[in-house]
Amino acid sequence: MSTTDRALTAELLADAARRAQRYLGSLETRSVAPSAEAVRALAGFEEPLPDAPSDPRETLRMLDEVGSPATTAMAGPRFFGFVIGGALPVTVATNWLTTAWDQNTGLWAPTPATAALEEVALRWLLELFDLPRDSGGAFVTGANVANLTALAAARRAVLARAGWDVEGDGLFGAPPITVIVGAEVHPTVTKSLGILGLGRKRVIVVPVDGQGRMRVEALPRIEGPTIVCAQAGNVNTGAFDPLADLADAARSSGAWLHVDGAFGLWARTAPSRRSFAEGIERADSWATDAHKWLNVPYDSGLALVRDVHALRASMAITAEYLPTEGGRRNPADHTPELSRRARGVDVWAALRTLGRSGVADLIERTCAHARRFAEGLAQAGYAILNDVVLNQVLVSFGDAARTQRVIAAIQEDGTCWCGSTVWQGKTAMRISVCSWATTTEDVDRSLAAMLRAASG
Repeated sequence: MSTTDRALTAELLADAARRAQRYLGSLETRSVAPSAEAVRALAGFEEPLPDAPSDPRETLRMLDEVGSPATTAMAGPRFFGFVIGGALPVTVATNWLTTAWDQNTGLWAPTPATAALEEVALRWLLELFDLPRDSGGAFVTGANVANLTALAAARRAVLARAGWDVEGDGLFGAPPITVIVGAEVHPTVTKSLGILGLGRKRVIVVPVDGQGRMRVEALPRIEGPTIVCAQAGNVNTGAFDPLADLADAARSSGAWLHVDGAFGLWARTAPSRRSFAEGIERADSWATDAHKWLNVPYDSGLALVRDVHALRASMAITAEYLPTEGGRRNPADHTPELSRRARGVDVWAALRTLGRSGVADLIERTCAHARRFAEGLAQAGYAILNDVVLNQVLVSFGDAARTQRVIAAIQEDGTCWCGSTVWQGKTAMRISVCSWATTTEDVDRSLAAMLRAASG
């Protein structure tokens, strides 16, 4: 790299930092949703493919001036539309630094720094969640791939017990696998089942109660290779399946119990919420997201598997050109990807900065904010449809049409952003509180905007 190239690189990075700081500083005052004018301005990106190189400073300027105004303020304190958090400042910084490192973190030998940091992060996570310390883990893109990875290990294990090598021989002629899910299973689980050849329609669906929890008394008799998929944190209500009872049923029948804990697994870290996840440590695999309640940048999912051999057997690859280091953990032996960014470093940074008590405070605080929303809306006469046990609130403003009108008015107002859902036949607005940046003042300001919209 020439002196000129080094100078330009330094200028670009400094300019990007200034622009990013200005963007983040605007989140307190700007509308959460982008304006219609900003969205229309995206047409500015619709230009022909350039024939020749151009000034990279101009590219960055265009990205910021056209792109930034058209973003939704998901990184801010008043975005409640999905179960996602904003990124902690330290994780934004580490994300930038690891991007500059540009480490393809698939193998220990060429990328020891990032591979070692992921090992530490995995150990800390198992301690934080109080899961079996010898479990294996994979840092992946999100809960969809985390469920896919864990269920691939499950498929491997239950068929191996039946004498079948699914990685070597495939599913043609394999013993059938029974898959049991709750009626409110998340679509990422059913999508994963389809990808793995287990079928989205072949599942046995267990009915749920009024909060979306699987009714354990309705479980079918379990025989042969079986995977039971439970849920920790219903995406609408925050409710938990009866994990201890499901663990009993799985253990007694030799079934594999997988828990989709995309955000609910984090309840294990908070003293007042830990009881909801009682028995989760007895499962065989778990899926969660760090870009939800841990508030690290996208993308950051995590698959944890008790049987490390099953995880490695379902994911590992070998080739003559791939360097290995004896006795060290190769990340690619545990994930679907070989080429991948070092997303576990952001998790390490968040855990090192927050510590055990900081993570617990984050969970407790956001759950308290959800309760404040629910109390304020209920006092105003609106129906709260769920037991507010975590960070999720479902509110109805009347019939479906009126509820949708209120949601649209709230989004147009721009003070905060909430989305709609249909839960057990009822249209509702869903409030998901996940961001480290949300304060009581943000809740009260958002609540006032909701009440204005509902009374209009």
